[in-house]
Parts: sequence; C-alpha cells; structure tokens
Amino acid sequence: MSEQENQTAETPLTISALKSEVEITAFKSGGPGGQHKNKTESAVRLKHLPTGVIVVATESRSQIKNRELAWQRLIEKLARRRQKRKPRVPTRPSRTAREKRLEEKIQRSFKKQTRQKVRMEE
Repeated sequence: MSEQENQTAETPLTISALKSEVEITAFKSGGPGGQHKNKTESAVRLKHLPTGVIVVATESRSQIKNRELAWQRLIEKLARRRQKRKPRVPTRPSRTAREKRLEEKIQRSFKKQTRQKVRMEE
C-alpha cells in the first residue's frame, strides 16, 4: 500500500477532512430542466486525488444540492473501498456430486467406445 493510500485509510470520512484531498469542478449539465439548467453550471464533479475516485451529481438545478449529493456519494464510495473483502472459502464437491460426475464419465466413455469402427478380422 502506498503512503498516500495509507494516509487516506486513516482519514475519517467527513467532508471537512476530505476537502483538502478533493478537486471540485462545476459544469453545465444536460438533460431536462429548461433554460436555467442549460445556462448555469449546476452539475458538480468531485475527484478524490489520492485514489482517483470520481463522482458526479447532475440531478438538481441547484449547484448547492448537487454538491451535497456528490459529497454523499464520494463518502459512500470511499467507505466501500475501505471495507476489506472476506476471503473466499474454497468448497469441496460433495460425495453425491463426485459420484454423479463419475457416473456421467462412465456413461460418456461407454458411448464413445460404441462409436469405434468395427474391426474386420482377417
């Protein structure tokens, strides 16, 4: 783990703690909403610089509401990234599954043996 990732793992996931690590960009969003939405830069993009995680909020016509939505999404994404995955527990096939597979192999083998050409004895 790099030093930056280790730092972010220790940082609490609050807006005030993340502000220094995030690049905020406002831009014009598309879609329905009329002239107000088309002419104002109401959409918000947050980029978490240490991890490269990007979130976008364009739902509202208000930049303030979109910024709040984007912060919530960023905090959720970073929390999901921090969670450690459970290790996969390898499973063994059951006795019944093993017996069934062997039975199918025997049947397949028999079918292939019956396909062989008939040999003429000389």
